[in-house]
Amino acid sequence: MIKKGDKIIVIAGREKGKKGVVSMVNRQDSRVIIEGINLRSRHQKSRKSGVSGQIVSVPQPIALSNVMLLDPKSGKPTRVGVKIVKDKKVRVARKSGQEL
Repeated sequence: MIKKGDKIIVIAGREKGKKGVVSMVNRQDSRVIIEGINLRSRHQKSRKSGVSGQIVSVPQPIALSNVMLLDPKSGKPTRVGVKIVKDKKVRVARKSGQEL
């Protein structure tokens, strides 16, 4: 239950241990894009005459199973729970019990 804007940590793969903020979630493919993590170089062609092309770093998606939410209290990886507060479902961190 990771959403856009959540602070996460990568728990597996090449980028293991890195922290970042979710910029996009693709639920159909179970993938997530995180700002500044899993970057790839992309060669961009010049659009106008007289302007040179450039190499741009583009973030690539990571499998949802390879990331975990960060606990707002301790800053460690945590699972997500759901609590009902005043007839509304609220996401909570399992480690500390704080709302996300």
